[in-house]
Amino acid sequence: MKIGLTYDLRDDYLAAGYGEEETAEFDRQDTIEAIEGTLRSLGYQTDRIGHIRQLAERLVDGDRWELVFNIAEGMYGYGREAQVPALLDAYRIPYTFSDPLVLALTLHKGMTKQVVRTLGIPTPDFALVETVSDLERLDLPFPLFAKPVAEGTSKGISAASKARTRAELEAVCRDLLRRYHQPVLVEVFLPGQEFTVGMVGTGSKARAVGAMEVTLVDQAEPEVYSYSNKAKYKERVCYRLVDGRPADRAIDIALRAWRGLGCRDGGRVDLRCDADGVPQFLEVNPLAGLHPEHSDLPILCNLQGIAYSQLLEMIMESALERIVSVTAASVRDIP
Repeated sequence: MKIGLTYDLRDDYLAAGYGEEETAEFDRQDTIEAIEGTLRSLGYQTDRIGHIRQLAERLVDGDRWELVFNIAEGMYGYGREAQVPALLDAYRIPYTFSDPLVLALTLHKGMTKQVVRTLGIPTPDFALVETVSDLERLDLPFPLFAKPVAEGTSKGISAASKARTRAELEAVCRDLLRRYHQPVLVEVFLPGQEFTVGMVGTGSKARAVGAMEVTLVDQAEPEVYSYSNKAKYKERVCYRLVDGRPADRAIDIALRAWRGLGCRDGGRVDLRCDADGVPQFLEVNPLAGLHPEHSDLPILCNLQGIAYSQLLEMIMESALERIVSVTAASVRDIP
């Protein structure tokens, strides 16, 4: 089976003049090599495609693949993660992970929380700040937590994200609006444990591979899984599997969110506990990082005794099962 690989290679963007933080979500060369090597070890043929413009050129030239393993993040707009899947849908080429609707929705953390709340899933109260003047109408109890509404890899998150006063909140919102040119999500700060739940599968067959607690050591930026802490995770972050009631509650919420939002094949759901120890939904990552050593989902799987090759095999099995179902019910191609 011929598998195309779509991705945004960080080195390409750095060479073009983009900055370190701008490209933080993009993949390193060793991530692409790990995915490609693993897929080949599982018996697949691979073909590196690259980013969306390279994909478009290949499609126009007539190239096709039986499946595309897509981890492309895109660069601009709320639909940036949805661009490659949308283009592949136009050519009726199947791909791994979620569809354009899900990827566009979940990139916008505020819209995601709106949907999650209608599903009856607990999530901290929140507001969107599009301009500094919006803060005048904000009526949430301090402390509050502020972050860009549509960034990943903890971009824009630092110790300053936790605001204890209105003056601190205004300062962090001004800074984030200036730097990221997008609304700021402000939500009630949750003081409890922070979990990430690894997910594989689709729909009724989706399942959690485990729940992992993220704790910060003394030399880390306090209280927040920040951009800096994540970048220096070896020195600042401790990961451990959790079980028992906290894990069961986190997994239940994660499964409900994953299925309710329509996520597919593999990813993560992030949660944090309130003062009473009750987990609440923070965000979902349906296009989770897949570096075998420093990405949260492979770290969780490794702690659980699930090899990197097993993780990718589960992702492929989920995608291939979907493809068979769609192919069986497909209509004729548009000429």
